[in-house]
Amino acid sequence: MKGQGQLRQSQIITTYGPGSLIDLPRYSAIVAGLEQWPNTSLLEEIVEPRLTEKLRLLTGIQSPRMYAPPPENNDPSQSNLGIVAYQFPEWFLVQEATDPPHRERSRRLVHRRALDAKGRFDGRSVVATRFLRACPKGHVDDVDWYRFVHGPESDCPRTRQLWLDERGTGGDLADLHVRCECGSQRSLSVATQIEDRPLGTCQGSRPWLGTHASEECKEPSRLLIRTASNAYFPQVISVLSLPDHRGDLDDLVREMWDDLQIVDDIEGLNFIKRKPNIAARLVGVSVEAVMEAILRAKQGVPEIKPVKHVELDAILSVPQGFGDDVPIDENFHARRLPDHVWRDRPDLNEKIEAVIQVHRLREVLALVGFTRFEAYSPDINGEFETDVARASLSRESEWLPAVENRGEGIFLQLRASAITDWMTRDGVMKRIESLHKGHNLWAEEKNMSRPFPGGPYVLLHTLSHLLVQSMAMKCGYPASSIRERIYANPEINQFGILLYTGSPDSEGTLGGLVQQARYIESHLAGALTTGALCSNDPVCSGHSPSKSLEKRWLQGASCHGCALLAETSCEMRNDYLDRALVVPVLGITDAAFFERFL
Repeated sequence: MKGQGQLRQSQIITTYGPGSLIDLPRYSAIVAGLEQWPNTSLLEEIVEPRLTEKLRLLTGIQSPRMYAPPPENNDPSQSNLGIVAYQFPEWFLVQEATDPPHRERSRRLVHRRALDAKGRFDGRSVVATRFLRACPKGHVDDVDWYRFVHGPESDCPRTRQLWLDERGTGGDLADLHVRCECGSQRSLSVATQIEDRPLGTCQGSRPWLGTHASEECKEPSRLLIRTASNAYFPQVISVLSLPDHRGDLDDLVREMWDDLQIVDDIEGLNFIKRKPNIAARLVGVSVEAVMEAILRAKQGVPEIKPVKHVELDAILSVPQGFGDDVPIDENFHARRLPDHVWRDRPDLNEKIEAVIQVHRLREVLALVGFTRFEAYSPDINGEFETDVARASLSRESEWLPAVENRGEGIFLQLRASAITDWMTRDGVMKRIESLHKGHNLWAEEKNMSRPFPGGPYVLLHTLSHLLVQSMAMKCGYPASSIRERIYANPEINQFGILLYTGSPDSEGTLGGLVQQARYIESHLAGALTTGALCSNDPVCSGHSPSKSLEKRWLQGASCHGCALLAETSCEMRNDYLDRALVVPVLGITDAAFFERFL
């Protein structure tokens, strides 16, 4: 299809990538795989070495490259570069005339082969059926309506007419019945019973990759509503283009390897540093850091750190600054805000270590695959598991779609000693144990093996959501455009929250969020006050994840009235949230990190 609609580049990565189901002005369709995109010579290449290495390990592509989706062309004299979409599904409902007094409505189910050249059936318009069959691995196909009505061993000819009868006004599946001309009929509610496999076994159909692209699959087919929110869950890896100081030091050590290769300990390093040329090049670098670089070089295998560990090292290593200093790096510029600028409240001083203004940053996001029905988020270190089943974006392509955003942000570092002391309290351990039990119930239900992220992560994550809501009132950006990155690294006692915003524009953003760093304590006070009482209390504060009748196993005292944000902002799809770990709430007053705030 050509010229049927337009999407933003970022939407291709996060919502409408290959394999997604989309409604165009005149058709329903599925976005085609990467083989049907414009030639990469016509696309903008995005370079980010650290993300490229992560993609290599995750996808198995030896030298993956990243290209941005084709942009909109504002020049009418030139043709647009588009993305192909195939018409899908292939079963339609005929728009039959209905007598208004009747509550029942019958519409014919017809295949695309029965339509005329104008896409009509017997002169009447048709609409694509909203019911499909799919599996969590991303495979999707039309429902075999004849098999569904008659069963797998029926001898009823497949040439007979089918109808979809609507026997109510609520649209519930129990009110919808598929009926054959022979008299057989079956309620669509039966299609939700996965164990009995009423829709059969998944055939591994991948219509976004073209014909004959099926692969083996033994999953039971599930009923999928084409426009439902669980029809497409993209797996997106994102990194910030931040300097890796460890990598710079490794390069420096390799340059001086002729002298440093004989060093085995710090005493030997101090002896070698007596050489003026060695000492001059290692000025300002601790002997411990140099020794670690030497040991890494001797091992011969470069250490691949998790995404967030590199980012955290870079952010915490920025110098203190306040004023009009000129950025050196076009992708990253940050300064630690002097204490006297923002510290004013003794009740918060003991909890907060530092505030860093990130004046400039670059974020790169790459789409690696997708699932249906169940979402797989990256872990707390920003990494996807390599054994997670994900649908492919192409048959054999060696590149992946990506976008880059430029923006600004605020980094809030919590004091490690305060978190360590908080973790030893009885009320905290009891609350974290309840959250851990809820996580185990969720993992058992979903048959997943992801480890519990830990109490510090839940604390930081919830505090981040409360801060986003507070800052959105004053920074000039809506809450849905402020994103979070949570850094919880208990191994080296480093904990922080990065709140940032960005856009594809090369100039980035205008400083509204960065300037709120000066008033961070005011925002903290507002966030904690808001988090202490929810409009749904005491129901919200009394929710126990380990005893959840609604199966909200990954949420503690949190709901849409207090801590939940738009999923464009949250890195964990609003999971692992609990106000009780942040501030005293109704019924739970002994687990809060900011226990003396109120």
